[in-house]
Amino acid sequence: MPVSKPLGYAVVGLGSIAETSVLPAFRNTKKSKLVALVSHDQSRARQLGAKFGVKHCYSYANYDQCLSQPGVEAVFVASVNGAHAEQTLRAAAAGKHVLCEKPMATSVEDCGRMVDACRANRVRLMIAYRKYFEPGSVALKKLVTSGKLGRLRHIFSSYTEHVDPGKAKAWQLNQKLAGGGSLMDIGIYCVNTMRWVAGSDPIDATASCWTDDPKRFRDVEDSIAFRLTHPEGLVCQGTSSYSSRAASFVQVHGDRGWAALNPAFAFEEERRLFGKIQGRWFEHKFKVIDEFALELNAFTESIHRGRDPEPDGMEGLRDLATIEAIYRSARENRTVPIESSE
Repeated sequence: MPVSKPLGYAVVGLGSIAETSVLPAFRNTKKSKLVALVSHDQSRARQLGAKFGVKHCYSYANYDQCLSQPGVEAVFVASVNGAHAEQTLRAAAAGKHVLCEKPMATSVEDCGRMVDACRANRVRLMIAYRKYFEPGSVALKKLVTSGKLGRLRHIFSSYTEHVDPGKAKAWQLNQKLAGGGSLMDIGIYCVNTMRWVAGSDPIDATASCWTDDPKRFRDVEDSIAFRLTHPEGLVCQGTSSYSSRAASFVQVHGDRGWAALNPAFAFEEERRLFGKIQGRWFEHKFKVIDEFALELNAFTESIHRGRDPEPDGMEGLRDLATIEAIYRSARENRTVPIESSE
């Protein structure tokens, strides 16, 4: 279906990720247009509006006024984790499509409400996992599905960042705003990517947390390690931490070979996909590209074509179901089953 004009978006939540990545991405896509900004501080919205050429700027108190604008056809929810559910529900009720940053919400219950609201109002819901579109990750996924690695046995993934005490964002160490610590913020990439690459959902979780600064991390976890058992014997293991220098990888092991993507998640670095299959080494490099523009294009295209995007709201919900089981396992020091979300 030919598309005559780009889809109009409002970006809700104007923190650092919005300013440095989301807003600039609209300059790199012809399918999506930035038409409105919403922030807790209207002066912040106006400041970025002047920078990015956006006239319609609102505070959270005027969010409904933004949603009433006919030029706003979709919203990109980039606010703190604890606000995702409410802002998505209000957008859906106004008939606006929603592209929501990860984590989708801070509980499975809220994820379910978001999915139901978007379905009831016949709007599309996508969760902003850039990995589904980034060429290095797509190449790893294709390699796995091709069968060249053979039957999958193990997948390992880690994502770490050093969150300096003086530079932590106001919400990062706040349970109510963030919903959790390193797992909810960055470890969720490990959870989602391992599920996506494997093409299956885990059935149970075993986990433990640790820190050498319990006073600072009294509200949310610092470091966490988890083991997820999948059907047919596949085991996925992951870690995340706020106390290690920035690094990330995904490594997949099959009975015919193995492959690794490193770095895997940081969007400002060249990626390398390498490994060994039946005794032969391989390596591919992928240059830095605008991954946010790729996901905007994908969501806009799904709306124009009248089909559900990938990853949709159910993918976000399944990740939260897995994360809730990981947290429960760490609290109770036992293996916890993961309830099916079908």
